[in-house]
Amino acid sequence: MYNLRMRVASNRYSFFLRGLSMGVRTLRAISAKRQVFTSSMLRSPITRCSLGWRRQRELHQAEGGEFVCAARGYRTGGIPPEIFEEHRYKHLIRSLPSFPEKSFFSLAAFKDKRIKHLPYSIRVLLESAIRNCNGMSIKESDVENILNWKYSSQEKKEIPFMPARVLLQDFTGVPACVDLAAMRDAMVRLGGDPSKINPCVSVDLVVDHSIQADFSRSASSLKKNEDMEMRRNRERFSFLKWGSRAFQNMLIVPPGSGIVHQVNLEYLARCVFEQKNMLYPDSLIGTDSHTTMIDALGVVGWGVGGIEAEAVMLGQPMSMVLPQVLGFELIGQMSRHTTATDLVLTLTEVLRLRGVVGKFVEFYGDGVASLSLADRATIANMAPEYGATMGFFPTDSQTLKYLLQTGRSTEKVQMIKDYLVANELFVGEDESQSSLDFTEKITLDLSTIVPSVAGPKRPQDRVSLENLKREFQEILVAPIGFKGYELKDPLKSAKMTYNGVDYTLQNGSVVIASITSCTNTSNPSVLLCAGLLAKNAVKKGLCVKPYIKTSLSPGSKAVTEYLKNSGLTPFLEALGFYHAGYGCMTCIGNSGELDEEVAKAITSNELVAAAVLSGNRNFEGRVHPLARANYLASPPLVVAFALSGRVDIDFEAEPLSVDSDGNKVFLRDIWPSPTEVADYEEKYIKGEIFVSVYEAIKKGTASWNALPDFSSVQFPWDEESTYIHNPPFFDGITLEVPSVSDIEKARCLLNLGHSITTDHISPAGNISKDSPAARYLETRGIEKKDFNTYGARRGNDEVMSRGTFANIRLMNKMCPGAGPKALHVPTGEVLPVFDVAERYKTEGVPMVILAGEEYGSGSSRDWAAKGPCLLGVKAIIAQSFERIHRSNLVGMGIIPLQFLSGESAETLGLDGTETFSIRLNGGDLKPGELIDVSIEGNTQKTFKALSRVDTETEVIYFKNGGILKYVLRKLVREGS
Repeated sequence: MYNLRMRVASNRYSFFLRGLSMGVRTLRAISAKRQVFTSSMLRSPITRCSLGWRRQRELHQAEGGEFVCAARGYRTGGIPPEIFEEHRYKHLIRSLPSFPEKSFFSLAAFKDKRIKHLPYSIRVLLESAIRNCNGMSIKESDVENILNWKYSSQEKKEIPFMPARVLLQDFTGVPACVDLAAMRDAMVRLGGDPSKINPCVSVDLVVDHSIQADFSRSASSLKKNEDMEMRRNRERFSFLKWGSRAFQNMLIVPPGSGIVHQVNLEYLARCVFEQKNMLYPDSLIGTDSHTTMIDALGVVGWGVGGIEAEAVMLGQPMSMVLPQVLGFELIGQMSRHTTATDLVLTLTEVLRLRGVVGKFVEFYGDGVASLSLADRATIANMAPEYGATMGFFPTDSQTLKYLLQTGRSTEKVQMIKDYLVANELFVGEDESQSSLDFTEKITLDLSTIVPSVAGPKRPQDRVSLENLKREFQEILVAPIGFKGYELKDPLKSAKMTYNGVDYTLQNGSVVIASITSCTNTSNPSVLLCAGLLAKNAVKKGLCVKPYIKTSLSPGSKAVTEYLKNSGLTPFLEALGFYHAGYGCMTCIGNSGELDEEVAKAITSNELVAAAVLSGNRNFEGRVHPLARANYLASPPLVVAFALSGRVDIDFEAEPLSVDSDGNKVFLRDIWPSPTEVADYEEKYIKGEIFVSVYEAIKKGTASWNALPDFSSVQFPWDEESTYIHNPPFFDGITLEVPSVSDIEKARCLLNLGHSITTDHISPAGNISKDSPAARYLETRGIEKKDFNTYGARRGNDEVMSRGTFANIRLMNKMCPGAGPKALHVPTGEVLPVFDVAERYKTEGVPMVILAGEEYGSGSSRDWAAKGPCLLGVKAIIAQSFERIHRSNLVGMGIIPLQFLSGESAETLGLDGTETFSIRLNGGDLKPGELIDVSIEGNTQKTFKALSRVDTETEVIYFKNGGILKYVLRKLVREGS
């Protein structure tokens, strides 16, 4: 018999241990050798999830093991705090002097000089590897690779990472739960126990993506939009409520609570986990690319694909290439009229040009100290836009100030500080980071930041405010591209009547102005600035044209409270910025419809109408199909553009309007001073607001609580549902891993250009009335008014496969004009993408896609990989890939291939009419190897492409047909 000493911590939802998967048979085999083994050897989905802790105790006691169960009540991830006698790094455990009952793994006790030179973000990875080291899933060699980061990152060493928790929003959370439910069904078909499919880490799901700005500019907008949200999404929300009961370790934050990243920042984030008196850093992955917002708090976290997150939820450690770290030094201070939004748009421009895809960016320097935590959150939030995995700010005094400001207790904040200081994870006021071994460094003087916007089609295309008018006039006639529209008559205008009053629309007229998105609504200074600007404008008698769709969608209810308490809400409402809902809304394309007269004027005259929003993305067609020019701006500038009614304005030389006395009013006349904004912030941003708001969240809304409560191990699929459908991802799966075949004579479905975003691949917005998805819904009896959005229907594979490449702005070089079209090469017919793909599938023809640089940029959208998989796409050949999307492709069994440097479809003479044969060596792949691609058509040639299956772990996933199939087979085998 073996001697097993084990203490189990369990949270208030259910017991879990996370880490290396080991089946019960493996445990018994080890027990026969009388080994003493570590806690991490018991972290399988079987042992930690499907077997409750009482059953585990019975099992181990029956075999002669000693099982010691400790107190429960902690909701965390990572290795349990009690360290077994054989833990390799037990000697590093120290007590925290100020809280002697608490202990931690001390980096200082390691006594390795290299630690002092590691960037702070890498130190967090090091602590995690040390604490979770078990000799199997995480080895001493992994710890050494991280210690040797300066060199091993250059060598692209692979390491496992075990985040403490997973963060979901409902657009990605619903399909994740659908996949888990489908895996339970597949587990039954393979003879396994469906209850073994469970999240094994703490999972928080915030419902924030479903609400739309159907109603605006009235006091009833909020209630009407929330009522409409519940009516449209009742099936989805009921499914999520089932999931919260059926799956362990899952917390659902109901609709109407706020935006996921702001709720995470203000409430869910711990900074430091405490599990039975063991302290360790908070860390997470999220299924939304803007998960990086949490990096402002010194918490390591980034966005991953939903597919990868599901694997982590099921106990698989993340495999990642040890990243390089760019040190970004900020010096000086920003000037009077600039905001954090102006700063982040500048950083996005600079870093996109620099190239930071796959890298961490860590900020340091005296300029960082001048930035509030909320300013840092704005910068960290847009890491996906500047291409980095993270935009990280190590914890310092500003972090602690924010924690207190948002209602964390004084004792908790003190403990956080003491732990981080003791473990060399805190930046002191006089501490310099210039000696850290960053891969490379860059410096920016904050005093050079000027008021800016970004657009009209990409977030990295920054325009200084003083140049906006000139540039907009130039791009109207410039060739079609990232900025150009190639208009024949840029001065064209259209008259219309709105509520009995005549108006004129022209190119550049603002039709949407929205204060939206966690990027900025998490920042009290810019919101208070917008409110004060509105106050000054109203007092001067200024107003916003009534046809402009204005809205305010705050990221948490705390925003509502401090705007109300400060007396600024009535002034925002006077300009049409009524509260429209708590959620992403306009930022993700849930902007609702424009007025019929406005829409008619735009479409009939082919105007380039404008949207201005305080969001983070402005890809063409994303915000609204009729807003072709989209500019990202700070909240006060959103108000300013709404007042002006157009984007082609020089705010310095031209007035916004005239006051009640006929005097010209310039933007400078109503812009509040930094002192006034700071005074409001000090007076009205109080911790008790956040405490009361988040206490109320736990109770849920009346409409959420009224949803039916039911629980069952397997979900009772309703074949009539058009929201929730059992996906075919596990159809026909067997325990045996199939052999990998070469891709023979594939046809090119699409030949695409640069910067193809996940919005192009899998739109989140409205379902076009003449699309394949619309046809499907109509055959199911769904009226056009109830189509909802693609994002809301991500739980239905039938809709989503038809919505793949359905963006109306998609440019396929094989077809004339823009639109979701493809060429069926054998017949020459041009049809919707879905219809061509279905025809090739019927003919037994595999498909590939050609693309340029930055394929898959934008949101971490798993359906941008799932959709092509269902269409029958086997490979994407592109000049470069965005990080998350590349991983998602592998996770769905699609091989990403990259043209060699200097090569592209154009340089190789490919137009997409050829056939493609790809040699995969029977699946005997190596990470990053060169693959032969043979072409037949107008030309016959063979070229080499770089396999972007980047790690050994990803090779295993690819051979299994994707990560979820791999996990399912693994769980079934362990349970047999």
